[in-house]
Amino acid sequence: MPQEYPISRFHFQVVWGGAKISFTEVTGLVMEREKIEYRHSDSKDFNKISMPGMVKNNNITLKRGKFESDIDFNTWLEEVANERVEKRRDVTILMLNEQHNPVAAWTAERCFPVKITAPDLKSDANEIAVESIELNHEGLKLMKI
Repeated sequence: MPQEYPISRFHFQVVWGGAKISFTEVTGLVMEREKIEYRHSDSKDFNKISMPGMVKNNNITLKRGKFESDIDFNTWLEEVANERVEKRRDVTILMLNEQHNPVAAWTAERCFPVKITAPDLKSDANEIAVESIELNHEGLKLMKI
């Protein structure tokens, strides 16, 4: 039976290295291919032809609440500083339905952190502290569910 309404975007899960981690926001799930333009010299047409080129990978940003004594992001950033390939991780983002079953999933391969942003601090704020990690990857794939 076809679904009658679109999937909600607020129910998702992130899995990396076997651990399921809660995040408040995931951005950067972009699949993009560069365009190659070409025109050979004896073409009678005065326009270029276009062909698909290399895949362009955008960084993925993950945001979550900051917890006391939690320095996992910073530890991972330091571990990959000298291109330690064994410290890269595959990251899977699962979009879930009301029954907590995956309905869409993306896998980013061989990820490593390139940027960690500490929470903004403000003396009169009443929100939780949110930190973010930006990941570079070598390929984003939409998985079949």
